[in-house]
Amino acid sequence: MTQFNQQHNLWGIDLGGTKIEGVILKSAQEPEVLFRHRVPTGVAHGYAHILGQVAQLVDHLEAAAGYRADQVGIGTPGTTIPKSGLMKNCNATVLNGQPVRADLEQLLGMRVVMANDANCFALAETQLGVVKQQFPDAKVVFGIILGTGVGGGLVVNGQILGGYHGIAGEWGHNYLDAAEGDPCFCGKTGCNESILAGPALERYYARHSDQPRTLPEIVERAAHGHDAVATQTMERLAHFFGLALSNVINLLDPDVIVIGGGVGNIDCLYEAGIANVQQHIFDHQFEAPVVKPLLGDSAGVFGAAYLVAEPVPAPVDAV
Repeated sequence: MTQFNQQHNLWGIDLGGTKIEGVILKSAQEPEVLFRHRVPTGVAHGYAHILGQVAQLVDHLEAAAGYRADQVGIGTPGTTIPKSGLMKNCNATVLNGQPVRADLEQLLGMRVVMANDANCFALAETQLGVVKQQFPDAKVVFGIILGTGVGGGLVVNGQILGGYHGIAGEWGHNYLDAAEGDPCFCGKTGCNESILAGPALERYYARHSDQPRTLPEIVERAAHGHDAVATQTMERLAHFFGLALSNVINLLDPDVIVIGGGVGNIDCLYEAGIANVQQHIFDHQFEAPVVKPLLGDSAGVFGAAYLVAEPVPAPVDAV
C-alpha cells in the first residue's frame, strides 16, 4: 500500500509546452514515485488556462496523497527575472512577461519554488541520476540539453546556481559564429542554439544537399558513410560543440558534464566533439567525464520535486 507522509514527501511539477506533469516522491533520501499524473498544457487557450491546468494537477496530487502540501517545486520552460518576478525566454511565449510564481502561489495557496527546465535536469541527474550513481563526489555539475533548443543548468554542491539575472548556465545563447548560424529569437545570429540544435542541423543539411531530411536520417546516413553532406554535418557539429563547450570548461571547470536531449545521443559528440574540446581549453588536457543521463523524460519533474527538498536547493531566481 502506498504510504504518503506530509513531512517528507516532495511534490514537483514539470510545466512543458504540451503537457504538465506532476509527481510525489517519497522523500529526498528515498525518491520512490508515489504518484504521477499528467494534464495537457493547452497553450493555445492562454495564460489563465495554463494556471488553471496547474491547479487541476495539484488537485490530483492532493486527492492521491490525502493532504495538500505547503510547497511545490515547478520546472518551467523559461527563467524568472529575480528582481521583477516576471518570466522570460519561454518557448511557450504566453508565459513571458507574466508573474507566474506569484500568480501560482495565490491560486494554489502554497509556496512555489521555480527553476527552468535545464536547471531541473541538472539537479535531477545530480541528486539521483548519473552523477549520484557514478560520480557521487562531484561538486560542480554542468547539465546540457541539446535538442530542439540548447540549454544548460549549473549545480554546485548540490544546489542550483541561478545567478544575479537568473541565467547562470544558459550557454545556449552564447555567441558562437555569425557566419555559421541563423538569426535566433534571442536577438543574436550565430548563438549556440542556432548552430547546435536539431533544427539547425537539419537546416544546414538541407541547404547543402537540397534535400530535407530528419536528424535521425542524417545521423544514419553519416554512419554508413554514403552521404558526404551528412558526414560534413556531423563533423561540423563536433567542431562547434567542442568550441562551445570549451568556453564553459575554461570558466567553470566542472567535475561532470551531462548531455541530455535528442542531439545528445549522437556518438560523435563523445568522440570527435571531446577531441575538439581539448584543442580549445586552456591546458589542452581535458579529463572530466562527459556522460549521458539516466533519468530520461523523468529528469524534469524529478528535478522540480528536489527544488523543495531539505535543505532547499533553491536557485537565486526562485527567492
